[in-house]
Amino acid sequence: MTTIDWDAAADTFDEEPDHGLRDPGVRRAWAERVRHWLPPDPSDVLDLGCGTGSLALLAAEQGHRLTAVDLSPRMADAARRKLAGTTAEVLTGPAERPPVGGRRFDVALARHVLWALPDPEAALAHWASLLRPGGRLVLVEGVWGGSGLPAARLIRALGPLSRRIDHERLSDVPGLWGRPVHDERYALVARTEPVRRDAVADTVAEEAADVVADVVADTVAGEAAGGSADAAPARHSEVVDVHLVLRRGDDVLLGRRAGTGYADGLWHAPSGHVEDGEDVRAAMVREAFEETGVELAPEDLRVALVMQHRGPGGAPRTGWFFEAVHGRGGQPGAAARKEPYNREPHKCSELAWHPLAALPEDMVAYSRAGFAAYRRGERFVLHWHEDDDPVGHDPAVPDRAVPLPMTDVSPAAG
Repeated sequence: MTTIDWDAAADTFDEEPDHGLRDPGVRRAWAERVRHWLPPDPSDVLDLGCGTGSLALLAAEQGHRLTAVDLSPRMADAARRKLAGTTAEVLTGPAERPPVGGRRFDVALARHVLWALPDPEAALAHWASLLRPGGRLVLVEGVWGGSGLPAARLIRALGPLSRRIDHERLSDVPGLWGRPVHDERYALVARTEPVRRDAVADTVAEEAADVVADVVADTVAGEAAGGSADAAPARHSEVVDVHLVLRRGDDVLLGRRAGTGYADGLWHAPSGHVEDGEDVRAAMVREAFEETGVELAPEDLRVALVMQHRGPGGAPRTGWFFEAVHGRGGQPGAAARKEPYNREPHKCSELAWHPLAALPEDMVAYSRAGFAAYRRGERFVLHWHEDDDPVGHDPAVPDRAVPLPMTDVSPAAG
């Protein structure tokens, strides 16, 4: 908790580049982040500890409906002047218990506020209660000069309140601060809608939806050809997933799964599903950034392995493993040199580098088999679990990996 006199600070508050946003470049940088953190459609946003209203103004300019609150009457007056001409409402009151009555919001936004409160965890719980189903908490915090809140503390507090937490490191974005910074600065975006299904049920539902879509397509095609709908065969379909083999010398990056309902506690490659309209490279670029903060370009990727795999009692999938080298390639500038960090703490407890030649035993079996095949130079592999196999690697279980031979026919001479 801080004892700063915010009324006394009001006159000079906007002199800091990230407070007043007077520099056009700094203002653009914050506008871009606000657009990324807030919903795409106009929403009801509660700005807690709004200061002089700089972020509230950015959100209002993007079409959102703002209610801003600050404990300091002079800060609130400055915010009203800044927000004049918008529909924003500015209230005077404590951020931890804003005077909004029974109103509910789509977003609760707080920048550099929680560190100044006597009980940040209690404030978070109350803010979450002010959100509509599916709402989100957007928190910008940090640790500077011995003050502040580390991200790990807020992530722990948000766990029981959220179904998803995205962690974004902001220290590496000097455009936000008007100068380079070397302390911990970050954003957390927590979605608070309760989980309706566990991860396994979600996977089953996704696969079922794919099958239903194919059956419908075949039925329509059959009827268009004059045939019977009953005679239309159902086509086989598979989920396509992508897996990152991120190399740093002889080491590879792995994440320990947590809170997903599938293989929790086991190490796994950064990975995910291909979404509609994506090719496998685009999916890998997206997943790498969403999970680890590593920014890659499609040309940074090399195909390491293609594996058709089937989990115990599950449906088959096709997995593309892509190799990338940490610190080489990626988007222009410093992004390619950033150390990976855990951007999805709601489903990953930690990231760590492991020797490719000595992978951990407590690893998802098919993922470990894929890395082992990649190390042996195998590029096409089947990995088909028996129904009673464990999901995790077990040295006592026979190796289910079957390398497929590649053609040795040379292209015909022209």
